[in-house]
Amino acid sequence: MAAAAAVVTPSGLEDGVSRSRGEGAGEVVVERGPGAAYHMFVVMEDLVEKLKLLRYEEELLRKNNLKPPSRHYFALPTNPGEQFYMFCTLAAWLINKAGHLFEQPQEYDDPNATISNILSELRSFGRTADFPPSKLKSGYGEHVCYVLDCLAEEALKYIGFTWKRPAYPVEELEEETVPEDDAELTLTKVDEEFVEEETDNEENFIDLNVLKAQTYRLDMNESAKQEDILESTTDAAEWSLEVERVLPQLKVTIRTDNKDWRVHVDQMHQHKSGIESALKETKGFLDKLHNEISRTLEKIGSREKYINNQLEHLVQEYRAAQAQLSEARERYQQGNGGVTERTRLLSERLW
Repeated sequence: MAAAAAVVTPSGLEDGVSRSRGEGAGEVVVERGPGAAYHMFVVMEDLVEKLKLLRYEEELLRKNNLKPPSRHYFALPTNPGEQFYMFCTLAAWLINKAGHLFEQPQEYDDPNATISNILSELRSFGRTADFPPSKLKSGYGEHVCYVLDCLAEEALKYIGFTWKRPAYPVEELEEETVPEDDAELTLTKVDEEFVEEETDNEENFIDLNVLKAQTYRLDMNESAKQEDILESTTDAAEWSLEVERVLPQLKVTIRTDNKDWRVHVDQMHQHKSGIESALKETKGFLDKLHNEISRTLEKIGSREKYINNQLEHLVQEYRAAQAQLSEARERYQQGNGGVTERTRLLSERLW
């Protein structure tokens, strides 16, 4: 039976692959797992963090006027030419950062030679590259991410970068204060509340005799007021002025609701009347314009017929001249071919 085991190749590209060996032939078949297609995204994000630790923005991008790559720049195809140039530039800078001298590649250099030089420097660091160099020519993919990640690790090793333990801040403990419990009731508090309730009940008590006297006085006052109203002492001029002043405030305005169907019907009638009135004015202008355009087209058609009739014999002469010219060109080509052939024969005889 075939046995499968999860392995990782030296290049680090086959993350989550399995190998199976056949019974008779002894062949090894490498099968990639479902997460291998997304492994280069993880490698690319790690590469961006390592480049930030190496201060590539200050030392490389600003000096060469380059834009900082995104977190998935070398994982997805966007512009192969630009990506390949960025790959070569980053690789050369990382090799120099790792302590090896490497010339910065130019735009018109041979890409195959540049790739072979980068891979040779990668192997000199003790890293393996068991893939064809043509995989790096596209400028993106898992192999490009792998090469740059290995070079970034070597550069970090060369500068002596190490991770330090995190320093956690010390939190100061606040003194706990015991709140007073308001739920505890003493006997004195209960007595005080009972006395307050008795005083409130005494204030709310109403005498019926006093209430009758108050209602009697109110009735007498209202009757006196009604008798006074019968004899008005108001000036008519002042009354009219007051009415004119208050009249604008007494107008009742009903706000129309746009959702009411009656409002929509009124708007439709208004638009219809406006369209009909505008159509009466514009219809005459449109008819006039139509008549002018039709007359102009008739004139143009008659002029075309007249010009064609006048120039018909000239067109025929032009066609005949074209035919004669084509015949003369054919005879010239034939004669020229004979002259060249005779010239070749003459030169052969002379030599």
